[in-house]
Amino acid sequence: MQSVKWILATALAAAFAPNILAQQPIPDIHPAATESQETNIRPYVELLHVDVKTNKRAIFSGIMQFNDLQATKFWPIYNEYDSKLQKVNDQKLAGIQEYAKNFGSMTDEKADELAILTLELENKRNDLKKTYYEKVREQLGGIVAARFLQIENQLLMVIDLQIAASLPIVE
Repeated sequence: MQSVKWILATALAAAFAPNILAQQPIPDIHPAATESQETNIRPYVELLHVDVKTNKRAIFSGIMQFNDLQATKFWPIYNEYDSKLQKVNDQKLAGIQEYAKNFGSMTDEKADELAILTLELENKRNDLKKTYYEKVREQLGGIVAARFLQIENQLLMVIDLQIAASLPIVE
């Protein structure tokens, strides 16, 4: 069981962070031109919308190993959580787009605004995880809820690392 989890974790890292493992960075967001910005932002859109939705369910199913009753209780809660998480991710994407738009002409005020937005979105995401941890715990117990939180945190960290490693540092 433990080796299966480690294999899945490694597969997860490879699936969500192939560029990190291959040491091939995602194109940097740089404000050279509007068309170029749009092209460079596409990988983030895909990360936040496609890869996660495509792979998370399979990863959760493989690691959680639900019986039928647990699956019946878990997936509606998770789907509700994921829908709300997507709204936070959309706000994060808007922040990344704002960052790209202002990268070449960053002011102290804009940098502060974007930093505060980042902190607010982290708080929103943590509040959301706490709320849904409680819902899973109420329905399925502490061990399953802790497992849900652990897997979700790992997935989010891999995605966050891939995005953060690809964004240029404020000049």
